[in-house]
Amino acid sequence: QVQLVESGGGLVQPGGSLRLSCAASGNIFRANTLGWYRQAPGKQRELVARITSYGITFYADSVKGRFTISRDNAKHTVSLQMNSLKPEDTAVYYCNIYPYIDVWGQGTQVTVSS
Repeated sequence: QVQLVESGGGLVQPGGSLRLSCAASGNIFRANTLGWYRQAPGKQRELVARITSYGITFYADSVKGRFTISRDNAKHTVSLQMNSLKPEDTAVYYCNIYPYIDVWGQGTQVTVSS
């Protein structure tokens, strides 16, 4: 059974930083591209960043240059370092494989506000 547990969210001022982490059970991460997604109120869930099993990364234009995705296959974790946060980054953040499967964790809330 696949389980995804996100952590690291919180309230931060504009320009601040947060580091999100995701731990997965099972072998979901092995040989899979991993992704971070987010969903803001009233909006559809969107892909923020993804990373292949070889470490090749992709970022949405809105976060390019500010966010960094990384993975640790031995620990079954994927992380998202978020710098220079903006109010429009406010959302619930989720991890999943890419393309995603319909198994989601509880997500972690990120609120960027002064």
